[in-house]
Amino acid sequence: MKVAVSYLSSDDYLKCINKINNSDADYIHADLCDGKYVENKNFTMGLLSKIFGAAQKKLHVHLMCVDPLKYVDMIASYNVSTIIFHLDATKDVNKVIDYISSMGIRVGIALNPDDDIDILAPYLKKIDEVLFLTVTPGRGGQPFQEKVLDKVDKFNEIKKDYQIETIIDGGVNDSTISLLVDKDIDIIVSGSYVTSGEDYNERIETLKKGSLL
Repeated sequence: MKVAVSYLSSDDYLKCINKINNSDADYIHADLCDGKYVENKNFTMGLLSKIFGAAQKKLHVHLMCVDPLKYVDMIASYNVSTIIFHLDATKDVNKVIDYISSMGIRVGIALNPDDDIDILAPYLKKIDEVLFLTVTPGRGGQPFQEKVLDKVDKFNEIKKDYQIETIIDGGVNDSTISLLVDKDIDIIVSGSYVTSGEDYNERIETLKKGSLL
């Protein structure tokens, strides 16, 4: 199980990015909030340039933004592994998927805690990741919603016929990691649990070891 560390709940994004760069994290998870799809806005073009320009690890980008297509060009030139978006944020899902794929970037779809996995059906042959949010999108430091795990189990049965990775994002820490054992999770996203500690590697290691118990 790989670990992507989110800087969303940190007070100093650039300082946090540098600490993630020097850690054993597999990815830097970038939550981009536009103030429309979610209430808060956490980036400007200038800040985004500084943050993404400082990233030395692959960026795992989650767009919590209306009309995600308009953000693809501005982030595609950076060290981006995956761009993830929400189906209800665009009127033309296939256009977004195809455009991201044309740039050689992996495509992910994010599901909010109350979303049904059936909405994924038309796109399963075209996507690379499904990100299950176990918190309400847009804010860090929220508790883990265990109800989402039933949907993860159902999806993992479906994905056997496809080349799709399962991602868990939200409230992942040293306590909740035990809930993910034997869930066939490929990547976990952890924010405040890792970034609130002085030693990122210690907490990342705790998550990786916990996932193997």
